[in-house]
This record gives sequence, C-alpha cells and structure tokens, in this order.
Amino acid sequence: MHTQVLIVAAPGRGPRIECVGGVAARRTAPDAVHLVSTAATPLGGDTIDVRVVVEAGARLRVRSVAAMMVLPGATTTRSRSGWDLEVAGELDVDPEPTVIAGGSSHEATTRLRITGDGRVRVRERVQVGRVGERHGFWSGSLHVDRDGSPVVRHRVELGAGAVSDDEIAAPRAYVSEFRYPESDFGVIRNGQGYESRRDHVVMALADGGCLSAWQGPKL
Repeated sequence: MHTQVLIVAAPGRGPRIECVGGVAARRTAPDAVHLVSTAATPLGGDTIDVRVVVEAGARLRVRSVAAMMVLPGATTTRSRSGWDLEVAGELDVDPEPTVIAGGSSHEATTRLRITGDGRVRVRERVQVGRVGERHGFWSGSLHVDRDGSPVVRHRVELGAGAVSDDEIAAPRAYVSEFRYPESDFGVIRNGQGYESRRDHVVMALADGGCLSAWQGPKL
C-alpha cells in the first residue's frame, strides 16, 4: 500500500488536508492536525509519504493518535516512511512512537527545508521490538537545509544488523529532537558544541539549531 498525506497551513485559515491510503489526517484545533491510521500500515512493502507545508505567518502542530506499528509483509520485511517538510512559518511535529515488530525492517527519512523566519521542532521516537522481541531493524535520516544551505545531515541505525548491533547490550530505543533556530535546550554547553547528560547528548549546530539524541534499551 502507498499512503500519501498532504497538509498545508496558511495564515488566517485552517490547514488544507489531502490523504490517500492507510493514514488520514484530522484537524483537532485551529492550528493542530492529528494523524490517524485507517488500515494496518506499514506492512512489508508499504510506503508512507507525509508532506507538510507551513507558509510564512502560519503555525501548525502535527501529532498522531497512537503508535505506528511496523509489521513484516507476506513477501518482504521492508517498509519505508518519509516526511517532507517546507517551513516558512512555525511547525511542531511530535508523533507517537514507531514500534518495529520482530522480523521487520523500516527506513524512515525526514527532509526539512526552512526559509525566512521559519521555526521548527521535530521529535522522533523509535522502539525496536515488542515485549520479548529483539530482531527488528530501523534506520532513520534527517536532512535539513535553510535557505538552500545545509544545516545538518544525520543518520542512525538501530536493531538487528545495525552497524553498532551487539547481542549483549545494544540499544533498541531511540529519541531525537531537532529545533531551529534555538541553539540549545536551555542548558549549558560544555565548550565543545554539545552537552553530555546521563541519558542523552545535545549538539549545537554550526549554522543555528540544535539536535538532541538518546539511545537506550526501551522507551
């Protein structure tokens, strides 16, 4: 199944929404949209493409009503999802976690283009395996440009077959958060461009914005 979602936010009116496939979008507040599954997706072989456009002077919050469960298909274990974000206004994206069921393989991509005075917050949460499962694979990439110039290129693998996989103590959960134009999360950096804590790292980016990353056994 191929799912496509388009959300366009313009100042002075409600978001325009178009949906095809296994995910629908519903306006839940003047500046908020929730994603709702209308079918079991993604299964192996499925793709989900979400495009969000926030025009100058507009604000939009994007959420989901439940976790996204990734399952293997009858002929392939691989599925894919992608977010394509164009922001000249203010955008906040924070869906519920993605859960990779055992035996599944999922590729997630986020491409963000910021223009003008655009402000962005994007959070992603991933759990590889349900209770008692460890054999699933997830890869995620974040590609951000501002006014045509690169801000960050970031890629992570998690789970069975990942570069850092380890049978004993490899992480199976991941949380990341990107913010722009804020250069930190209201914490003191250590003079090397990032701040280490017990559970995550905050990295300030050279051209503005910051990225927080955490890995652990479970969400």
